[in-house]
Amino acid sequence: MAGNYFSPFSLRISEELLEKIKFIASNNKRSANKEIEFILENAVKDYEKQNGEISIPND
Repeated sequence: MAGNYFSPFSLRISEELLEKIKFIASNNKRSANKEIEFILENAVKDYEKQNGEISIPND
């Protein structure tokens, strides 16, 4: 991921799921936001391992 800029993104999830993510995040000494970012980054890495690198055009 290029640069240090992080785009704000609103995510709607159930309270139950958010509480579970907060629990996991706490065990990993991360914020819920960082835990979600970590999970998403790993999902993208796994996808790219199976399907090849995703090319994002530079505007």
